[in-house]
Amino acid sequence: MRKHPNRLVHVVLDEKTLVRRRPEVEHERQVALYDLIEENSFQPVGDWQGPFTLHLSMDDGRMSFDIRSEDGLPLTMVRFEVRSFYSLVRDYFMVCDTYFSSIKSAPPSKIEAADMARRSLHNEGAKLLIERLKDKIEIDFDTARRLFTLLCVLHIRG
Repeated sequence: MRKHPNRLVHVVLDEKTLVRRRPEVEHERQVALYDLIEENSFQPVGDWQGPFTLHLSMDDGRMSFDIRSEDGLPLTMVRFEVRSFYSLVRDYFMVCDTYFSSIKSAPPSKIEAADMARRSLHNEGAKLLIERLKDKIEIDFDTARRLFTLLCVLHIRG
């Protein structure tokens, strides 16, 4: 089966932005990267031809999508302020902490409640990301969810 050309084939996270994270967060990052490469829909607005390589970084409260060709040639850069994500990311990490603590010893009902809250915030983050990228990059909901995870990972400061 041939994959659609409007997709990401490689994602690089800025190593200067990354900090040491808990194992649970590192696992979420790895899963998001794997799932993103396996299945995504990604098309920068314009005449750009995919597949694409994406370099993600966070600097001075701005998220940068450095979009390149499959072989790494620069194509375009999309930057946007992440201020509107701050409280959502904070809430998401608080709920994730509750979830990861719950799975160790809490009853199934508490684990399920924490997981539902986590998914709800994750979906809200994906919708906000789609909104922030509209007119710049067309992405589907699942791609937005995975990119929101990576935004959260890059948002963490030491």
